[in-house]
Amino acid sequence: MMEETDNKPGACRSWWRNCAVATDSEILAIDWLEDAISPLAPGVSRTRELISTLELCHHKAERWVANIVSAIASGDTAKGLGTRPAGATHPVERTWKSACAVLSGWCAGCPVGSVDLSVGDRPASELLGRLGPRSPLKEWQVHRIIERTRELIGWPGSHHEAAGGYVPLLEVGREYESTQRADCPEQYREHADFWQQTVQTRILDTELGDYHSVYGDLGYGEQTVLSLATAIDMLWPCHWDYFQNLESVLGVIGGDPNPRRPFAFCARNIKLSPVRERMKTVSHTLQVFCQDRPPDDDVDPELLASLGEPSRQGQWLAASLDKTIRLQMDLHGCLYKKSRLKSSSHGCH
Repeated sequence: MMEETDNKPGACRSWWRNCAVATDSEILAIDWLEDAISPLAPGVSRTRELISTLELCHHKAERWVANIVSAIASGDTAKGLGTRPAGATHPVERTWKSACAVLSGWCAGCPVGSVDLSVGDRPASELLGRLGPRSPLKEWQVHRIIERTRELIGWPGSHHEAAGGYVPLLEVGREYESTQRADCPEQYREHADFWQQTVQTRILDTELGDYHSVYGDLGYGEQTVLSLATAIDMLWPCHWDYFQNLESVLGVIGGDPNPRRPFAFCARNIKLSPVRERMKTVSHTLQVFCQDRPPDDDVDPELLASLGEPSRQGQWLAASLDKTIRLQMDLHGCLYKKSRLKSSSHGCH
């Protein structure tokens, strides 16, 4: 079934919801190919939906992409959100729980040196030491971190289902939108002064641009200001840099407004992602597959071979994945044009 578009001119089909709001010439060309191969087989639709849920800021992004490539090759997928077997866990999930336990111990009054736990490879005392001397404001702010983390990891679920879940301090936009509240939420009005101080606490952060600098080819660092409230709201445990972000937030609460590394969440500072170079290679390999041209030195030969023989459905999916990767990772270049798709025997050249 062909994917419907929003009624707004230039709006993307919902397939693109995780990487684009408005179309460009490449998206229109890829959409044209979808129209040419519709109606889509169920397995092809399921695979495209898997691409639509891809988040390259996720700590398992590389595996996610590998699952999509396998689905493109096989023509179907059993992967996707909510398909993990009941009771299965990832080792990092135990670390998230350790972080909650360590912070809860601190809020309960345990001295920093007495918390005999580790968070990942970091001793709890080192992490908690970032908080400095205890105060009611700091305890309130750390409680918000615990609530935020527990809700997102679903642990313990019953407590937060009864409490109604975490209430964002500042960020209230829907998925892929940025909207900030103007007033203190009702749930925090008993401590409105703490909420106000959290919103007004500024992090002196860095956002990476597009030029060569001390960060190599990742770009120069542009000084920006970020609210502590936003940083807490954006503490996603599933993010690849969660533990560094957590340490940075605790440092800000402790009085240090300068993170040791640029704060990264969602698309912010995604150029620091450890999978960036791998995604460049994947993207280039997908382009070679879509254009059905001989491989070069920048191609992953095993990945290319795993995709099998090009087909119109496979090339549409591969082009969709490539475009999604480049949009999310801010990799530039325009490769797909409708005029070239029309003249190609495979439909994506």
